[in-house]
Amino acid sequence: MNHRKLFYALLLVLITFQAYTQKQKFSYLDVFKLEYVSDPQIAPNGSRIVYRRMGFDIMKDKADGNLWIINSDGSGHQKLSSLEASERSPRWSPSGDRIAFISTTTEGSEIYMYWLNSGKLAKISQLPFSPGSLTWSPKGDQLAFSMNVEKDPPVIAKIPEKPEGAKWAEKPRITDRLYHEADGRGYIKPGFNHIFVIPAQGGAIRQLTSGDYHHRGQLSWSAEGDRIFFSGNRTDNWEYDFRNSEIYQVEVTSGRIKALTERKGPDNNPVVSPDGKYIAYLGYQDKVQTYQVRKLHIMKSDGTGKMVLSKDLDRSISGMIWDAKNAGLYISYDDKGNTKVGYISLEGKISKLADNLGGTSIGRPYAGGSFSASREGTIAFTQSRPDYPAELAVRDSKSKRTTRITALNKALFDYRTLGNVEEVWYKSSVDQRDLQGWVVYPPDYDKNRKYPFLVENHGGPVLNYGDRFSAEMQLYAAAGYIVFYPNARGSTSYGEEFGNLLYNNYPGEDYNDVIDGVDYCIKNGIAHEDQLYVTGGSAGGIMTAWIIGKNNRFRAAVVAKPVMNWISKTLVADNYFGYANSRYPGQPWENFEGYWKFSPLSLVGNIETPTMVMVGMEDLRTPPSEAKQLYHALKLRKIETVLVEIPGASHSIASKPSNLITKIAHTIAWFEKYRE
Repeated sequence: MNHRKLFYALLLVLITFQAYTQKQKFSYLDVFKLEYVSDPQIAPNGSRIVYRRMGFDIMKDKADGNLWIINSDGSGHQKLSSLEASERSPRWSPSGDRIAFISTTTEGSEIYMYWLNSGKLAKISQLPFSPGSLTWSPKGDQLAFSMNVEKDPPVIAKIPEKPEGAKWAEKPRITDRLYHEADGRGYIKPGFNHIFVIPAQGGAIRQLTSGDYHHRGQLSWSAEGDRIFFSGNRTDNWEYDFRNSEIYQVEVTSGRIKALTERKGPDNNPVVSPDGKYIAYLGYQDKVQTYQVRKLHIMKSDGTGKMVLSKDLDRSISGMIWDAKNAGLYISYDDKGNTKVGYISLEGKISKLADNLGGTSIGRPYAGGSFSASREGTIAFTQSRPDYPAELAVRDSKSKRTTRITALNKALFDYRTLGNVEEVWYKSSVDQRDLQGWVVYPPDYDKNRKYPFLVENHGGPVLNYGDRFSAEMQLYAAAGYIVFYPNARGSTSYGEEFGNLLYNNYPGEDYNDVIDGVDYCIKNGIAHEDQLYVTGGSAGGIMTAWIIGKNNRFRAAVVAKPVMNWISKTLVADNYFGYANSRYPGQPWENFEGYWKFSPLSLVGNIETPTMVMVGMEDLRTPPSEAKQLYHALKLRKIETVLVEIPGASHSIASKPSNLITKIAHTIAWFEKYRE
């Protein structure tokens, strides 16, 4: 009898242990457990890498990060400093003996210095506002940075002082600026960004630029340390010529400013070659269209001898770093939903060095991430695959091998089963183009079972999804849905012609591209006609509303943060000034019929699909009034609908982890109402 009791006790322990150790599906609260690598900076000699380790604070409901350092072989992984505060923008000194970075507390943001040999740490600044674009001088004796300088608002009226202790209404906001508010930021206080320098040992800051112009973006010192190159627009019409920018130089001693470029279009991100002879920069000749490929240019340091280096690459270039021999640059670019690290010679020859850069867009599988390079060409970059967000990877310059050296989510993913992600290609019924998409299967997928099929349309629309980690896609899959996310025409990473197919044609044949993908999945037994669901946010919300206005094939839809009426949206959004002629010809009052033609509200009379409408209440990009137009129209037509308004959320609903969870949970709850 005692043996029997012992046997059952041991059996119970074994069953409990197996249940505890059995892998579970990815769940809502797992979002708060995710960590990822951001902004990796490799030392000049390639021996060590400092990076920003990002995570989510479940109590404060936000993402934050601090700096960690690791040897390039993956050993010696430790926190950089003893600060218990937000840290960002680590930058190695030219000699590699110090790291400058920015730390933020409730009292503000300051520049700190960390000495590698001693491990000592010091705050070297006392700044009134947050600094950005931290950049070392060639000799390591100074740091340049940009910072906002406040300006008084225009005075309209003088109000008498309120009596002491009186509770009057707040003072009005007064602006005469074209750009006066930004989604996720709210009202922009008057002021301009200027360039400053500070001694590397600390001391007084000195402002180099002046005037009512913005001077921001990447900064680069001349080889002699006597000039700093930057991008801006210092023309009289800068406010309305907002797509244009030039490369300028400012003399560090005198503050004299000189323009080095002068064409129509954006020229930015100047980077000086190590020998000081050349400046590389990004930009394009503005043809005023929906999408234009960002090219890599070089010129001599005096502004002469301009040439396009990447003319043979039909992809937009993002990051770029000169090699130590002045023979070319390391670059990054998106290609067919995957971000590459490459090298381009001064003759324009391009070679790919690494795949899978990305993983810093945790919610949905957008492009992102960054890289850096040592003097010998060893590259540190953020690497992502569908089963993990950004980890730190190193491509060795000698062996040419790429090695992932961190596993920040091992403790979580060792005990989770994720949905398998499969790449698919299919043909457009419109023009027989090859189209790309991805299918995410539920973790316990059984090909003999029938699953609901969820289409997730990406935003932008001039963006791309790819084979990168996505918490949202995995949560849908964990709920038992097969998820399909396509890159319809207008998506980036397929060239300028493909991306520009939406010019004065949006929504247009991109609708057919999505539906063609659905039909492909049905034909191949992945999807079933009677189990279709559709959702998407922003441009994906526009596409979702357009889809259910065009057909009734979907059992239910969730339209998140959409544009329903281009006429009303264009004149109330934070970026209201940026649509005319690049999206549709003319302003709304000049092209009323054209704007209305592409407004999903024009199709609302056709909608029969049960529809949830979702929007952040602080959304300035696609304001709540747009979502309400769809909800109110459906209510008047007595179509099944609900309106979900998320308090405090901007257009980027998922910027707060709890709102990411809220978005997915409500979407799934709505779809579950209409599942068989």
